[in-house]
Order: sequence, then C-alpha cells, then structure tokens
Amino acid sequence: MINNLNSNQKDILIVDDTPDNLRLLAKILTEQGYKVRKALDGHVAITACHSLVPDLILLDIMMPDLDGYSVCQQLKNHQNTQDIPVIFLSAIDDIPDKVKAFEVGGVDYITKPFQPEEVLIRVKNQLALKEAEIKIKNLNIELEKRVQERTLQLELANQELKRELQERELLENKLLYKALHDPLTNLFNRTFFMEKLNESIQLIPLNPDYRFAVLYLDCDRFKVINDSLGHLVGDELLIAIGKRLQLLIKDSDTIARLGGDEFAILLDKIVDSSYPQLIADRILKELSVPFQLSRAEVFISASIGIVFSNNLYQNPQEMLRDADTAMYRAKSKGRDIYCIFTPDMYQQALKLLQLENDLKRAIERQEFLVYYQPIVCFETGKISGFEALVRWQHPSLGMVAPADFIPVAEETGLIAIIDTWVLQTACQQLRSWQQQAVIDPQISIGVNISVRLFSHPNLLEIIDQAWRDVNLNPRNLKLEITESAIMDNSEAATTILQILRESNIQLSIDDFGTGYSSLSYLHRFPVNTLKIDKSFVNCLEQSPRNIGLISSIISLAHKMEMKAIAEGIETSEQLTVLRELGCDFGQGYYFSQPLDANSALELLALNHKW
Repeated sequence: MINNLNSNQKDILIVDDTPDNLRLLAKILTEQGYKVRKALDGHVAITACHSLVPDLILLDIMMPDLDGYSVCQQLKNHQNTQDIPVIFLSAIDDIPDKVKAFEVGGVDYITKPFQPEEVLIRVKNQLALKEAEIKIKNLNIELEKRVQERTLQLELANQELKRELQERELLENKLLYKALHDPLTNLFNRTFFMEKLNESIQLIPLNPDYRFAVLYLDCDRFKVINDSLGHLVGDELLIAIGKRLQLLIKDSDTIARLGGDEFAILLDKIVDSSYPQLIADRILKELSVPFQLSRAEVFISASIGIVFSNNLYQNPQEMLRDADTAMYRAKSKGRDIYCIFTPDMYQQALKLLQLENDLKRAIERQEFLVYYQPIVCFETGKISGFEALVRWQHPSLGMVAPADFIPVAEETGLIAIIDTWVLQTACQQLRSWQQQAVIDPQISIGVNISVRLFSHPNLLEIIDQAWRDVNLNPRNLKLEITESAIMDNSEAATTILQILRESNIQLSIDDFGTGYSSLSYLHRFPVNTLKIDKSFVNCLEQSPRNIGLISSIISLAHKMEMKAIAEGIETSEQLTVLRELGCDFGQGYYFSQPLDANSALELLALNHKW
C-alpha cells in the first residue's frame, strides 16, 4: 500500500459512472485546491483505494455491476481502507436508501442534483472531522507514552485536546444547524417544525388556557413560474417569500419551509382567536405585492389553511394534516384566500379519497352507463340528434351525480379513459340503431371531449378507431369541445380540428360564452356549431341583457356559417324566445332529461313535435 504523499493537498476520489458528473465534481473540487482522482466504476475505485488511500471518497450508488453500497462495504471490510470517509451521491431520495447508505458505513448523503456549495461544505466538514479524529488518535498515543515522565507535556496535551473538542463541538453545532434548517431559505425545516409543534401539543394538558394555531401556506401558480422562468428564479422567489413571512410574525412564533413551495407557521400563545386570521390576511396582502427579482418581476398569491389547537390532537402529524386539508379547501374556492379547518373538511377529504379509489375501480368493473339527451331542431320541432352523457351506477351509493365525480376524474386524469369509453359506446349504440332501422339515418350523436383527452397524443387514432370499428358514417358523429381545451394549445388544436373536419366529423364548441369567447380564434377553427351555455338560457326570462347576449351569439354563429344550439331549456317561454331569436337547435329538460338507450328509442318512436 502506498500512503498519501502530500498531507497538505487532500486527495479525493470521485466514483461515478456518468462522465459529466465526474467532470463537474472534479472541476469544483480542483478549483478549491483538492487533488482529485476519478473512477467510472466500483472495481476501478477499489483498486485505486488500495494503490493510494484517498482522504475522502464521493461515491455514486447506482452503478452497473458493482453498486455504491457494495463498494463501501468492501472498503470498510479492509483494514487499510476502513477509515476512509465515504459520502454517497445519488438521485435516490427515499429514506430507506439513505438509511442503507449509513448502515454500510457512509458518513454523509448528498441528493442529486446537487448544489456545488453543498458538496464543498460537506466535503470540508468531513475532512475536518477526519483530521480531528486523526489528531486526537495520535495525541492519545503520544500521551500514553509520556504520561509517567512528562507531566507538563500531558497538561499541554490536555489543553490541546480541549481545544480540539471545542472545535469539534462547534462543528457538530454547525451540522445540527444544517440538520434543522432549510438550506435554501435558512428557515427551519419540517423536522424542527414537527418537533416544535409536538412540544406545543404536549403543553395543552398542562395548561388549559394555552392556545396556538398552525397556518399551512402553499404558493399558487409556483410551478408555472418555476417552469417558465427557471429554477434559479424559483429559488430566488422562495427566499424572498420566506423573508416577507418572517417580517409578519412574532419572535415567539415559528416559521418553516416544509418543502417545495409550502410553508408552515406556528402561532404561539394566542390570546385573541381572531389573531391567526389577521396574520393570514396580512400574508395574503403582503404576497400580493410583486416581487422584484434579479431576472424578472413576479406576481404570486397563496392559499392558506388554518387549524386551531385543541385537546383532541395527539401528535403533530394530525394537526398538520388538517391544516393541509384546509389549505386545499382554500385552493378549491378560488385561491388567494384562507380557510379555517372544520371537522367536516376531514370527512369530506376522506369521502373524496374514497370516491377517487372507487372511480378507479369503476373503470375496471364497467360501472359506467351512457345516457342520451335529445337535441331538437327548432325548424322541424323534431329530434335531430342526441348528446351522450356518462352516468355512474355505484354498487353501494347508487347513481352518482356527474357533478360529484367528473371533477375528480378530471383532476386524476381518469376522464380521458372515461371519455374514450363513452365515445366508443355512443358510436356502437348509434350504429346499432341504424342497423335495426329504428331511427332516421340523419340523426347524429354528440360526445364530449375533455381537455385531458383532447391533449392526448393518440387522440386522432382514438376517434378514428371509434367510428371505423362499427362502420359508422363520420357525418353522424359530433364532437363537443370546450373553449379552454382548444385555447390551451391553439396551434395544435387548429391542425387536429382540420383533420377531423376532413373526416366529415362535425365539431361543436361547448359552453360557448363561459371561456375565452374571442373572435380572434373562431374564424381559425373549422367548427360547425356553437353551444350556448345553459347559464345564459336559465336567466333568459329575467334579464333583457341575456336576450341581447344570446342574440349576439346566434348572429355570430350564422355570420360564420355555423349553427347555434341552446342548452338547458326548461320552459316553453324559453323555447319561444330562442325560436324568435333564430336559434337552430336546443336541448334541455323541457324536451327530455337524459335517458338510457331503450328510453331514448321509445321517445323517438313517439315522433313528438315541439
């Protein structure tokens, strides 16, 4: 074995199977005066250590053939290399992997992507610890030799030892600080906050008058800022947010960054129960002021959940969970507000979670049904088509209202799967009626295409397969798409809609008037129909203004060679007005509620004329 020849220049071995990582780490460390060696795999690393023992090893975990854990174990099992400090670097951020790293002998763990400053300080700290250990070890050996005959030297050695211990204590304090603080904002981290919250919970039985509250804050639209302006701007914004929050609370209160764009505040020793709401208002007001960052001016808001202490909380996790639940309630109400936690929120959260789980199983168990609501032609007064609407027959809850499960399906992304099934089922049903010769061949079927499905990479193949598989004439298929789905990516939408129109599929903009409603896009898209949202029709008899608005939409549609369909017609008076305004088609409970396939066929057989 060859010993390290230059004790002043620390020798560091970097082991990583990614050359870019090796080059970056080598550059960072070399610039700080360290001697750097590199190894692309575990076998080379072990050989290098036995040839020349390094002062420290930076070791990647995920490597082919011999991973980082195995390399560390082999080094620790050899007398000459067992004392080399090993710092693991890995993109793995799970607790079990970190625990394993320390079990095999690692002294520290850095998560990729790493910050150069973090790597340097951790390397410096571990080298300092190692150097201190070597000094203490050598000093103890020297003391044992001279203890009988060199009392004075023993005293000096004790003083040196004391100094070394003080340095070690300072170093440990620095490490403890890092363990309890967020490295980006220098606020307390989740670990410290949970300990502090637990201490406060334990005080409640000892002092019945003691009260505190927790505020859970999540930044609205932070991901948009991070993705569009970059992570450096995002980090700068988080630091600035932390500084503003610190100015709004008392010294006795505790603020922490829990992770990402989430912050928590512990308001201690509350006297006035309105104080947490006052602080929440101040926070929302303060965050509404734009942030002047180095690269951009940024506007942001936040949603805040508030939970008050009580003697029912047994641990900090429960209290933070409820604050988080209240925060999500604030987001669902439109964001940039705060909500105070109530017990029913937790029950609703559980109910929503159960609904989400049931929804996933409903797809597997085929619990969905397609209902058909007739669309009436105002010129003939007869049914000219149907809109296919999904219904959920829950095995224990019965028929679940679309308003209860559609938002959950949209949020989880399951709506794309449901929409695809509805499309296929509706095409099959219409084709079956045609083959039985029980309907007019001109009757069409309308199917809603959600934002999720419209952005699906295989959208055109899904639609094409749905009508081709059953040999349905594409002229009988009408796709209803919302304005937001189109405008999310208008250039791609233009191409998709044009391809669909070339297939003779009819296209309708659903809920027109509630989204962008911009003339700047209408002329670009090959749309056949505008559907007037039912919110305008519902107020038709109450406000002349709504009559003028609906008249404008109908005129707009006609001028652009489109048809107009009014949704939500419930009275004969509404039908009369819409006919007078020149509306082409309508649907609503006045004609019929959505029906199952057999009932829809029975309604057609009546040949009713409105």
